[in-house]
Amino acid sequence: MSLGPRQFFRMAKWARNPPSEKRVKLVLAVIVIALAIFGLERIFGSPDWMKLPQMSGRHLPR
Repeated sequence: MSLGPRQFFRMAKWARNPPSEKRVKLVLAVIVIALAIFGLERIFGSPDWMKLPQMSGRHLPR
């Protein structure tokens, strides 16, 4: 990944005006919830109603 001038301007803007503590906590909470859901699905698997039926062939049913 290469950093272009646009990314450097964005980093400078964030350095001058960092996000509020409330926003940082919100983003971290969303990440933790997503990781928890992912972990639960890896441990227990997903329920049958969430799985797609196995199709034979390449075409989707109409």
